[in-house]
Amino acid sequence: MLYYLFNYLNELGVPGSGMFQYISFRSALAIITSLIISVLYGKRIIRILQKLQIGEAVRDLGLEGQLQKKGTPTMGGLIIIGSILIPTLLFAKLENIYIILMLVATVWLGAIGFIDDYIKVFKKDKKGLAGKFKLLGQVGLGLIIGIVMWMHPDVVVREEPLAKKHRVQIEQPVTTTQNMSGSVDSKSTRTNIPFFKNNNGDYASLFRLFLSPGAAQIGGWLFFIGVVIFIIAAVSNGANMTDGLDGLATGTSSIIGVTLGVLAYLSGNLIYSDYLNIFYIPQTGELVVFMSAFIGATIGFLWYNSYPAQVFMGDTGSLTIGGIIAVFAILIRKELLIPILCGVFLIENTSVILQVGWFKYTRRKFGQGRRIFNMAPLHHHYQKAGMPEAKIVTRFWIVGLLLAVVTILTLKIR
Repeated sequence: MLYYLFNYLNELGVPGSGMFQYISFRSALAIITSLIISVLYGKRIIRILQKLQIGEAVRDLGLEGQLQKKGTPTMGGLIIIGSILIPTLLFAKLENIYIILMLVATVWLGAIGFIDDYIKVFKKDKKGLAGKFKLLGQVGLGLIIGIVMWMHPDVVVREEPLAKKHRVQIEQPVTTTQNMSGSVDSKSTRTNIPFFKNNNGDYASLFRLFLSPGAAQIGGWLFFIGVVIFIIAAVSNGANMTDGLDGLATGTSSIIGVTLGVLAYLSGNLIYSDYLNIFYIPQTGELVVFMSAFIGATIGFLWYNSYPAQVFMGDTGSLTIGGIIAVFAILIRKELLIPILCGVFLIENTSVILQVGWFKYTRRKFGQGRRIFNMAPLHHHYQKAGMPEAKIVTRFWIVGLLLAVVTILTLKIR
């Protein structure tokens, strides 16, 4: 909203108002504002949650320090959601289709997580929202994201870089109406593939061997929508699994957020995308403002969520931050980097799948279930082994940081 106000003032010639034209300036304001909201107003929200007796119900799993967390306020994800939405509404271009989709994803998954937490806390049902309804909500969001990317005229990929003589200033992304030198903005199912020389691929190419070009393109989009649904469900559930120790999901998500912000800035910038030989995606530079708010919100929430936690995010927060990460990566065509960037989420999810699968298999074969880990998800395995909670969290952060660096390196390692 403030963007439009200062844009009007800039047209009137008011000194300093032109700063709002720059993505970097508005991104800095977004991260500062989200930090202020989450830190200063987070305490008030925690007090309200305590007053309403919205506390964590803890099952005794024999973990050190577990019972001490009983009664800790939950549903703190409301702090994160508010700290993301307010700066985005203030500083982003709200007509930008990518910003609209991120706002929809945030509210959509926040609502699913809130319903889940509400059932657990107020209905005293530890199972919360049935898994099939969570999955239905994730599928619904995936369909919305995929179909809008397919149908909306502003969601395009620039197939060829502009000639050097036509490049513009770094802070001023070129729109689809400014194409020169044979550049083509097109609806495409192309995506970045890490470690390959040309760093790109096309979902439609999977169908071109046996379908006509037009039918192959439709098949590519349908396949892409399936990929979108799978990624949203996998990453949001992975974040939910990771949220088992104080600050673990929050800190890991902030690291992922910084990396995605860098990738969005590069993809939405004509010069950098050309230099790095990645797709230039018009208008995605605006996503940096949203991701800056996300980074500020998660770091600010960490103020209260770090060990020993004063508040838990609950499914309200974990499903939301996981979904935001998934949708953001999809919009900037970096979804195939998720297994690397979100490696911590992937490991946590995989540990649960392996544990449950192996237990069921050995129970059928030997009459007694056996375990691979002391306990799943993986962070509880180390907790059972006697490792202090704070040390586990710190080491997972370090792993997340290393994976983030590797993700950035994929832009050059081919």
